[in-house]
Amino acid sequence: MRGVRRAVRWVRWYVREVSGESVYDRYVAHTRAHDPDAEVMSRREFERRRTDEREADPRKGFRCC
Repeated sequence: MRGVRRAVRWVRWYVREVSGESVYDRYVAHTRAHDPDAEVMSRREFERRRTDEREADPRKGFRCC
C-alpha cells in the first residue's frame, strides 16, 4: 500500500510540474520568503501576466512563427 501512495504522489508531482501548475506555488513561496509583507498576486493575475509575457516574446516558444 505504501508503494501505491508513493507512486500516486510521484504522478501528481510530475503532472503538476509538466502542466505548470506548481509555478504559482513556487512564486508565492519565493515572494513570502523574500518579503513577508509583500502583496501576492492572485492565481488569476499571475497566470494572466505569465501568458502576456510568453505572448510578447516569441523566443519563449509560445508561438510557432
